[in-house]
Amino acid sequence: MVVRPISIIGGAGAEGFGLALRWAQAGETVIIGSRDAARAKQAADKIKQRVPNANISGRDNSAAAAASDLIVLTIPFAAHATTLKELKPAIVPSSLVIDTTVPLAAAVGGRSTRTLGVWQGSAAQQAAEILGKEISVAAAFHHVGSDLLMTDGPVDCDVVVCSDDPAATKTVRQLAAKIPGVRVLDGGKLENARILEQITALLIGFSIREKGHAGIRITGLPDGAYEVS
Repeated sequence: MVVRPISIIGGAGAEGFGLALRWAQAGETVIIGSRDAARAKQAADKIKQRVPNANISGRDNSAAAAASDLIVLTIPFAAHATTLKELKPAIVPSSLVIDTTVPLAAAVGGRSTRTLGVWQGSAAQQAAEILGKEISVAAAFHHVGSDLLMTDGPVDCDVVVCSDDPAATKTVRQLAAKIPGVRVLDGGKLENARILEQITALLIGFSIREKGHAGIRITGLPDGAYEVS
């Protein structure tokens, strides 16, 4: 069970806002981070309008990162390395950082949905290298689009979690399971994050061509594969 605050870096953007909304609805304490503290507070106020009893606040990214040991990155790849290097001094050792970043070519200009090559293998592995061994990194939430998160009702999508830290995987699975409709699967080691990132580009392409909101469902597994303890 997740009992500590959830700090969402880039939480004023569409994906971060959607996750913040869902976790606020689930009764979690949420801190929205943004480069602009005023923008973060505005996003928090918008969520309070939809969830009057929400325990949510807005701060600048550094203050948000320092306020919790459970951090979710919802930032564009173009700002990924720079943001992490700036925030590293504020992140408490033994924190868990959940990276949702996808290295899309569109993030550095243009409309392409292809993924860029990342020297470390994936955006999440780049995060792990920058943050160092004292910080656990997990990759997750790549396939749950902001449009799905910000609509009412259950989310028709599975979440796959990749991490080298079993405790981190368990925490992220518990967090994902708080979103109605979501099933959660253990995707193995962090090196598998590159697969999640590439699938995201494919889903974005489907959504653009078919004018929908594509997600994924993993079928054919026993019920126990989706159970969250």
